[in-house]
Amino acid sequence: MNSTEEKKKLFKKLENLATEKRNSSTLEIDLASAGEIARLINAEDQKVALQVEKKLDVIADVIELVSDAFQMGGRLLYFGAGTSGRLGVLDAAECPPTFGTPPEQVEGFIAGGEAAMFVAQEGAEDSEEIGAEAVEEAKVAPPDVICGLAASGRTPYVHGAIKEAAKRGCKTILVTTVPAEQIDLEVDYLIDVPVGPEVIMGSTRMKSGTAQKMVLNMITTGAMIRQGKIYENVMVDLMLSNKKLEERAKRILMIFSEVDYETAEALLNDADGHVKTALLMALGNLNAEDAKKLLKQNDGFVRKALLGISEE
Repeated sequence: MNSTEEKKKLFKKLENLATEKRNSSTLEIDLASAGEIARLINAEDQKVALQVEKKLDVIADVIELVSDAFQMGGRLLYFGAGTSGRLGVLDAAECPPTFGTPPEQVEGFIAGGEAAMFVAQEGAEDSEEIGAEAVEEAKVAPPDVICGLAASGRTPYVHGAIKEAAKRGCKTILVTTVPAEQIDLEVDYLIDVPVGPEVIMGSTRMKSGTAQKMVLNMITTGAMIRQGKIYENVMVDLMLSNKKLEERAKRILMIFSEVDYETAEALLNDADGHVKTALLMALGNLNAEDAKKLLKQNDGFVRKALLGISEE
């Protein structure tokens, strides 16, 4: 096939993508006032959560998949390009300070590398080989889980990464915002959230980006909850990497155990800055060594550890 035929084939694929259609609700947005523009965008954004709701069953399956992988020492690795790639990197970067995870447990890879986070690297997404090479360089192997992010569902970089990961025996996921019937890639879990035409044709940083962000939030937050990172509905396994997080940790102890500020600070010091240990010390009237031991016996779940104390 010559280059002209290849270009025509690509043109036809793009033409048929739901994300590349014109939105009949915003045909006159170029004439709209600022208030009307905001209303139109907001009206379209409200449709996104309803589409995500339709995929909760498969999202739940992916949460369990990722949680099980973490339990076995595996990683969750995102591969994407452009906005999709940036969202994967963002989600990965937020896990260590939020949940106290090692940086390598959740990682994001973007076509074009680090530079593409800040300046678009046009053409970087057009090679399956580069995606496959990224998987190879990351030394991907079971029980790692690979999640491809592609609004169009057809990004070559993402396809290459998923195909290489599958060859290596890893479970694969694709998060896309076009209907399943427009996907020609085999994955173990397909999360298709067809958000329909964008407010501005082809601007997939809008509804498509919002949908992907919502899905990634569910996957990592859900997996972390299943790993015992949360007590009730509070993040209690945060890493005290800055002053704000140090003060948040003290506030957590004060909320749950009703100790004063100085006592909370002392508990954290005795627990070497490990919030769950300090919390168990306060709630269970334990020393640091016993609190750590009890947490380990209960796989890091604070609530299970407390139930164990109450049953003794």
